[in-house]
Amino acid sequence: MKRTISFVVFSTLAFSVLGACGSKSEEASNGSGNKVKIEFFHYKPEAKDTFDKLIKKFEKENPNIDVVNVNPPEAETVLKTRVAKRDIPDVVGIGADSTFAELSKVGVFEDVTKAPELANIQPAYVQMLRDVTELDRVYAIPYAANADGVIYNKAIFQELGLTVPKTWDELIETAEKIKSSGKTPFYFTFKDAWTTLPVYNALAANTQGDTFFKDLNKGKVTFKEGHKEAAEKFVRLLEYGHKDSFGKGYNDGNVAFAKGASAMYLQGIWAIPEIKKANPNIELGVFPYPVTNEPTQTKLVSGVDLLLAISKTSHHQKEAKKFVDFLLKVENAKAYITEQNAFSAIKQLSQDDPTLDGLKESFVKGALVDFPDHYIPPSVNLANYLQQLTHDKDVGKFLKALDAEWTKVQGRK
Repeated sequence: MKRTISFVVFSTLAFSVLGACGSKSEEASNGSGNKVKIEFFHYKPEAKDTFDKLIKKFEKENPNIDVVNVNPPEAETVLKTRVAKRDIPDVVGIGADSTFAELSKVGVFEDVTKAPELANIQPAYVQMLRDVTELDRVYAIPYAANADGVIYNKAIFQELGLTVPKTWDELIETAEKIKSSGKTPFYFTFKDAWTTLPVYNALAANTQGDTFFKDLNKGKVTFKEGHKEAAEKFVRLLEYGHKDSFGKGYNDGNVAFAKGASAMYLQGIWAIPEIKKANPNIELGVFPYPVTNEPTQTKLVSGVDLLLAISKTSHHQKEAKKFVDFLLKVENAKAYITEQNAFSAIKQLSQDDPTLDGLKESFVKGALVDFPDHYIPPSVNLANYLQQLTHDKDVGKFLKALDAEWTKVQGRK
């Protein structure tokens, strides 16, 4: 997570957009008349090619509309900066996190609470938008969901006679067996701080309690109390990594795991397409993080990975809505989840990739919980604190730092 504009300054600036011009979308002249140009701004670099194909299809069906596919590095920071400058993209695709919450609260997006499109969206994901914003109104359409899962190499598991662990003790026992065989249990990529988040999200979501962040906001609980077990288990897993975990980044890890460098990969399902690019023949499986010794209580961390919001100040809301409706069509949404190994927020769609079979039971049972880091503002810098924890393994120092940063954030509200 990156440091961004302070909430107070950002809010003051963002409110001013309501009476200001919108994005830089414009009408571009072509040989047959005027063409409307709209901007689709999103934070999914791995999906840029997928969106390029969908945009090409949309433009063929709507020859009077051009869609510009914008996906800058540090997208959420760029988006906040643009909001402050009164330069808001027509359609925004981000996750249901603290950035979305801030933007919703200051009136950047169109209110879609009564939009008919929401009737075709899984209610749980709509509720997640309300939970993260703490608002009754809804300011985006949930589009795709992802999931935190342990990705494993089926060939290595078969070679070592391993079965999928269902409890925390079984996970540690499995890691010990792999380590004893001379192989690496987990491949870590801590050069990129954010890669600490998938495993920590799973650990925290299953141990912090259902009302942790509501209680935290009311001063009834602290990270020291609610996240101690998660932090301790995070440190325990570090015992089963490889040498130079701090020198490897996300892309390195995808390739290394694809080549058999470890038996398991503590990531999310978004890594699967990249792993398969590096080794199309690899046999992968995924299972929910078994965080406790009560398998019936295990919840799969799954949240709104991508939502679609329309700028309230867009000069081309009709065209922007037409593009969003296009993306929501079953055939187009299916193309997205197929290429991105994601789950759809649309009721009629299911994920058919057999690689993800190990997660389907959680969806059927509704054993799902949102990503904890969606409720933590970027200014708290959770990923960087976790990266430090991988170095010094000082749980007390880590929790104390989180509590101190949270207090600062609360003081700025």
